[in-house]
Amino acid sequence: MEYIPQVKQANILCCMCGVLIPANPSNMCVDCIKSQVDITEGIPKQLTIQWCRGCARYLQPPNHWAIAELESRELLTICIKRIKGLNKVKLVDAGWVWTEPHSKRLKVKLTIQKEVFTSAILQQIFIIEFIVQGQQCDKCQKFEAKDTWNSVVQLRQKVDHKRTFLYIEQLILKHNAHSQTLNIKEKPDGLDFFFSNRNHAMKFVEFISAITPVKTKKSEQLISSDEQNNAANYKYTFSVEIVPLSKDDIVCLPPKIAHQLGNMGPLVVVTKVSNLIHFIDPNTLHTGEISALTFWNSPFRALSSYKQLVEFTVLDVNLTGATRGRYALSDIQLMRSADFGANDNIYDIRSHLGNILNPGDLALGYDVASSNFPDSDLAGMKKNQQLPDFVLVKKTYPSKNDFRFKRHWYFKEIPKEGIENPKKFEIDQMERDREEFLREIEADPELRSKINIYKEADAANILQQRIKKMQEHGIDEDAIKEELALDGLLDDMVNNLTINDEEFEDEEDQEGEDDDEEYDDEDEDDDMME
Repeated sequence: MEYIPQVKQANILCCMCGVLIPANPSNMCVDCIKSQVDITEGIPKQLTIQWCRGCARYLQPPNHWAIAELESRELLTICIKRIKGLNKVKLVDAGWVWTEPHSKRLKVKLTIQKEVFTSAILQQIFIIEFIVQGQQCDKCQKFEAKDTWNSVVQLRQKVDHKRTFLYIEQLILKHNAHSQTLNIKEKPDGLDFFFSNRNHAMKFVEFISAITPVKTKKSEQLISSDEQNNAANYKYTFSVEIVPLSKDDIVCLPPKIAHQLGNMGPLVVVTKVSNLIHFIDPNTLHTGEISALTFWNSPFRALSSYKQLVEFTVLDVNLTGATRGRYALSDIQLMRSADFGANDNIYDIRSHLGNILNPGDLALGYDVASSNFPDSDLAGMKKNQQLPDFVLVKKTYPSKNDFRFKRHWYFKEIPKEGIENPKKFEIDQMERDREEFLREIEADPELRSKINIYKEADAANILQQRIKKMQEHGIDEDAIKEELALDGLLDDMVNNLTINDEEFEDEEDQEGEDDDEEYDDEDEDDDMME
């Protein structure tokens, strides 16, 4: 019978204190090793971190200012990168030690390891205190010195409404395109966006050009110059003009553009304005689109816009068989809603809304026969060619014609300086444009998918009460189904967190490109953290 000899670990006396311990290369107990070796030597126990009171950002040397909340992961990363000597040890763990928020103190608890003797690894936990020191960032210094902006983007549209700007404002908010702006001012015919850097302004102009057709002009003004060093300081102005067309406008295409689009029209309806302008001929279902360059080479105006819309009641719809997408060509019999009880004038027209309208529905359109247009706007009309009496553009509902229903959703607005001393009619006009934009959001699922819409605090109850009131007023089921569902709305708090994270990342990426130098051991610290 064989026996496996058991190897027992030898015990020795600690060479320092004489305590019996298992044998180890240092011949010392743990307490004596700690008393003889300090692996935190060379690591500062107190540091200073700079914080800007104006924008609540922290300095990440050499010249990058980052957004970070107290006791957040981002702030912990900034603090660890400020610590010298961590490249000589292994960082095992890092965390926050709670401090009173107004104490101007941040405490970070670190756990590190280091090999002190042959095959002997010592682990130690210690705390580093950061003193928060106030320091203005470059942007806040310029703001306080009233030398704020370097570039301004003047966004303009020569129309008599603000619907386009309300839509663009929502796209700017969704994509956080205004994160680099210093200030935003509202003007009678547009908005002014101020930037501290020309590159930020150019990036914003590119964003606007990607979402709507525009024409851009750039100018510069000399502020100061240094002839000895061949240096100069300029302020830049970007004038961005949006095409004077909006969805549901009717236009008469110039002969050149009509020929490029296959001799369509010339009287057409604007169905969409994105980076291209989309048209449809209500008499033939012929569709076409033009770019901003094509438009500005042969500019033209809208014959009528949404302020001239008239409500009609559909009496009969006869489909002709031709279809294109969601549109269908049809012969429609209608009369003005305002003529009920006054006269029996009934009109027969050709329309592209055959699949959308049914007998008894309400529709919005233009009374072309009763309108007077300048000859310059009708240059595309051929000889002996007649304009239609009426042009329908969309379906509407009775619930959209009053303000008695409270909405269970809302959209955010960009913080901006309003117009100084606005007149009463300007305030009323803005309220009407805003209400019209709200109605468009309710009626257009495609528009809702492009912007952020948020729930009210008691959205479910408001929605139930609204549907109940609509039923009491005899509104049809189609209008009720048209109301927004709660599934399509965003939670305000969650979305704010997402936007802040994106803003932090975007700003860090943007300003990180401008950094010319970093700490020598920054890359080593990153490897250590991994």
